[in-house]
Amino acid sequence: MHTTLPLLKQTDFPAIARKSLTTLQINLGYRCNQSCLHCHVNAGPNRSEEMSAETIGLILDYCRTNAIHTLDLTGGAPELNPGFRYLVTTVRELGMHVIDRCNLTILNEPGQQDLHVFLAAHRLEVIASLPCYLQENVDAQRGKGVYESSLAAIKKLNAAGYGNDGSGLKLNFVFNPAGTSLPPSQSTLEADYRRELGKLGIVFNQLFTLTNMPIKRFGSTLISKGVFNDYMALLKSAHIDSNLDEVMCRSLISIDWQGYLYDCDFNQMLDLPLPMAGNSRPHLRDLMQHDLSGNPVAIADHCYGCTAGQGSSCGGALS
Repeated sequence: MHTTLPLLKQTDFPAIARKSLTTLQINLGYRCNQSCLHCHVNAGPNRSEEMSAETIGLILDYCRTNAIHTLDLTGGAPELNPGFRYLVTTVRELGMHVIDRCNLTILNEPGQQDLHVFLAAHRLEVIASLPCYLQENVDAQRGKGVYESSLAAIKKLNAAGYGNDGSGLKLNFVFNPAGTSLPPSQSTLEADYRRELGKLGIVFNQLFTLTNMPIKRFGSTLISKGVFNDYMALLKSAHIDSNLDEVMCRSLISIDWQGYLYDCDFNQMLDLPLPMAGNSRPHLRDLMQHDLSGNPVAIADHCYGCTAGQGSSCGGALS
């Protein structure tokens, strides 16, 4: 696989600083039941990296003593970590909002048949990968049979109350472009999803559009096809300064499966640690009594992926 960091390090991206910390985004491990072409984590069935019970304990210690609003769980497939349900149950008892970044097909895996019931009982927000409402596009990007498996999973979630008016159970979908283009208008595409999926009896709350990042599996593909520089030129030409106010790295930190800290999930995949005075590779243990407000964010050229066009974050378009 081609490494993209050497092509991204030299950057003219604007300097940005942190606001108050509201969200911990936790990568529980890189193991996944899928291997998607656009995956910036390079997750898959053969990955063995997995957050330990000890590190999960540190996260809970931090949550008990700090005013964190949201725990955002990701992977791989975060549900495959043996500590997933314990972590969720404990932080929900603390009153925290919890997001499960779900690939949908995990709900149909052996041992996960009751996952939709667990998610609903603990009132997690589900943000689910569904890169298109057309079968051929989903299967091309995520693997043969993924579309049908995804629809079956969504129907389980709908039956549990997700996406239904008045239930309070949020089900949001994530769209990634299939290639080297920026996402279309989020609101326009959401209307298309709602119309086409509605024909299948499917309901949901919101659609989030995400720009593909030129890192890991997708970045390597760009290099192999000789279009890496063209894609970077597209991102830079579409940069909008006002998006800098809302980028996720200003209020979120990303924690990898070993407990090390990063400004965002993308920096984690590039191994660009969160800057902390006197510590070149800060760990969650170092964060316990440390206020990150005003802290600089580690930047490189991939950051243009978050500020191009309508912007892109873990919560979809910025503008």
